Amino acid sequence: MRAAAAGLLAASLTLAACAPAPPDRLATGAPACARFGARPGIEISLLFGRTRPDGSPVTDAQWHDFLARSVTPRFPDGLSVFQASGQWRDRTSQQVTSEPSRIVWIAAEADTPDLAVRLDAIRAEYRRAFQQQSVGLVIRADCQAF
Repeated sequence: MRAAAAGLLAASLTLAACAPAPPDRLATGAPACARFGARPGIEISLLFGRTRPDGSPVTDAQWHDFLARSVTPRFPDGLSVFQASGQWRDRTSQQVTSEPSRIVWIAAEADTPDLAVRLDAIRAEYRRAFQQQSVGLVIRADCQAF
């Protein structure tokens, strides 16, 4: 997102995920996953702001081109894209700003060796291409069955 929104959101969600789980929350270890015919995995959310620092938008065509060129080749097994409205506080002015956003949701195997490299490349490419200060990243353990 244009300022630190994605990073702040990711940090808040990550900290919330680190808090003790309520007793009714499903455990994601192998035995719990097996009860549902699933396997342990990782749920990834990438948070992309769609407004550049000068106020101009990242157009739908630019977004779709970025998704096809940068994200899909790195996660060809599938992903989902959600439209969102992001909100963040500018580090300098402390002003809260809203902007159109996209969330890319990916389910990955827990033991994927090059996962960090692929995610870092996507985030760096988007920041560079659209003059973004950050691209949020939220990762959670989960159970997966497809």
